[in-house]
Amino acid sequence: MLRDAARVQTTHGVVQGLTLPSSVLSFRGLPFAAPPVRDLRWKPPQPVQPWAGVRLADRFDHQALQARVFGDMMFRNAGMSEDCLYLNVWTPSALPDAKLPVLVYLYGGGFVAGDGSEPRYDGERMARRGIVVVTLTYRLGVFGFFSHPELTAESPQHASGNYTLMDQAAALKWVQGNISQFGGDPAQVTVAGESAGSFSVSALMASPLTRGLFARAIGQSGAFFGAPLSVHTRAESEQAGTAFAEQLGAASLADLRALSATALLEASGQPGAPRFTATVDGWFLPKQPAELFAVGEQAKVPLLAGWNSEEMPGRALLPEDPTPEKARVVLTQQFGERAVEAERFYPVSNVNEAAQSLTDLASDRFIGFSTWKWLEEHARTSGQPVYRYFYAHPRPAPVEAGVTANLAGGVTRNGEVPPAPPATGAVHSAEIEYALGNLALNRVFDWTPEDEQVSQTLQGYFANFIKTGDPNGPGLPVWPVGQPDAAGQVRRLRIAVEAHAEAEPRARYQFLDQDQAR
Repeated sequence: MLRDAARVQTTHGVVQGLTLPSSVLSFRGLPFAAPPVRDLRWKPPQPVQPWAGVRLADRFDHQALQARVFGDMMFRNAGMSEDCLYLNVWTPSALPDAKLPVLVYLYGGGFVAGDGSEPRYDGERMARRGIVVVTLTYRLGVFGFFSHPELTAESPQHASGNYTLMDQAAALKWVQGNISQFGGDPAQVTVAGESAGSFSVSALMASPLTRGLFARAIGQSGAFFGAPLSVHTRAESEQAGTAFAEQLGAASLADLRALSATALLEASGQPGAPRFTATVDGWFLPKQPAELFAVGEQAKVPLLAGWNSEEMPGRALLPEDPTPEKARVVLTQQFGERAVEAERFYPVSNVNEAAQSLTDLASDRFIGFSTWKWLEEHARTSGQPVYRYFYAHPRPAPVEAGVTANLAGGVTRNGEVPPAPPATGAVHSAEIEYALGNLALNRVFDWTPEDEQVSQTLQGYFANFIKTGDPNGPGLPVWPVGQPDAAGQVRRLRIAVEAHAEAEPRARYQFLDQDQAR
């Protein structure tokens, strides 16, 4: 039975949440910035207006405006709205002197979908391990990354776009000013995220505007180090914004702000609409993140990051059953005159080998390589430890027949989304429930004792890192620091039923690095 939690004084007013049956305190729907509506649309997050009396924090507030993109997303909020800048806190203690480590978790969804209310990001299980957990909602798509010359002109910093990233930074600033009242230690904040959330972590580490807002970082699958979510130049972003305004018949910024949020959302989802993404705006991101990391201008914090064994199926590159001959055609398409050399790293001498190599290549192109490059550059220039992982534990079968995994690693009932072939590895996003201890909140899959074992192991590593900056601890296999040894080799942790350290296929990623540099 839920009951009222203790009242907490924030910088904007008093809030009252709930006490969960586990005794964890839950505060939901706390505003961390003013509603970004009307004249505040496409502006950096503005301060919250204080309130009088007690604000009930007993339910999740609105999710950001978005289309129904991924079949595995389940929400527990008040619905969609442009008024969406709210966060949620789970804490084992609301005593200001508790000084507990803090996890701020950023959801995935390609910057077009997702929300901090999703059950897979629930913070109760991590809070039971002595950690204060924060999830949040940030602007998405056209509302989060739209850039336009008029927006740039009205900005005191002469910058536009990147409102998504500014929202995340505003939430981190709220944490610095308020989390001690919820039992957290503002000096021990870890920022983490999966997919778009992981890309966000790499950008937050790169930005000079977020220094001192977090002490550690976790990235699960993805970084702004090239495709698929590249960072545009200001000219590219402004050009895309101008073209989008012309498609809408909007002659000015005032016209754009006068449009309904629904009209903007619908227009941004039409064929031919531009893809809105992060921008080198000269302010939040003064340069490409890769350039900032290359010269050591990023946040110097410990980093734990990695990716999954089947981030993308081989059928994304070859929609038919693979053969060595067909796989070699794909290698030629991908690498041109270097195809023979590529076959050293993606061997295709038989059908099974070809199928695995195509999956490896599709996964590397999608997200594996960018995450590797992020780790590589941070290890080289930060002077801080990096911990690399490769998550290889597949999900079990669904509980019900007629529920299939889709390409995004989620689930959908037959008929809603064309089903993908069954995955043989760990698909994109599959590790989230394991890492945060939320298997029981996903009733789609028939979880086994082995799944619980993997979850306990991965939670343990994450909890240790959040508390100390080192994932190692009693009862866990040793996770080596991911720095090159004297021979240039690097060790990473393979996360499976029996987690163990292994050599990273470093030559493969160095080959991809050379190919991208061409």
